[in-house]
Amino acid sequence: MLSRRLPHLLALALTLLIVWSGIAPRARDVWIAEITPVILVFAGLIWLYPRFRFSDTAYLLMAVWLFVHTIGGHYTFAHVPFDWFNQLIGSQRNQYDRLGHFSVGLYAFAATEWLVRTRQCRLALAALFGLLLIMAIAAGYEIIEWLFAVYYGGNAGIEFLGSQGDVWDAQKDMLADTLGALFALVLYLWLRPDRRPATR
Repeated sequence: MLSRRLPHLLALALTLLIVWSGIAPRARDVWIAEITPVILVFAGLIWLYPRFRFSDTAYLLMAVWLFVHTIGGHYTFAHVPFDWFNQLIGSQRNQYDRLGHFSVGLYAFAATEWLVRTRQCRLALAALFGLLLIMAIAAGYEIIEWLFAVYYGGNAGIEFLGSQGDVWDAQKDMLADTLGALFALVLYLWLRPDRRPATR
């Protein structure tokens, strides 16, 4: 019963979180830029649901990024209340955006699952594609951040870029995406959802 309802419960929770995030965000223009990809991915998953049912693990992993990014859009990533973790690792920098990038990598699990279960290719190639897809998305997003920062300039550009003074921020973000993908692929190989019947 829970398995059947899990995507619906996650969708409801995300809808409520999106509504909350739009109430007095720190920077409205940054919120619009950050929430747009969330809504696009969310809409894509809703459209795909009747056509292809991912495993519960895939939905949970995909929900992580949706939730993390929505919260980041409300506060801007550099200002999310994340001090407990920053202090835990002894960082002067807010590391919440690294968590956001790591969670992007978790989509490698769903990409691999879709390719294997729809028999587009074998597992090894599907996993490689999942990894390279995330790395390409990571690079593309860094380019979008740069263009947004140049176009808007000022505080909005700085907040969206979220580099917090780190000259290697883009490279570290892409590494976080890649590590997230590697974690997701190891998890996939351990769970092998393609060997289990899909839940309808």
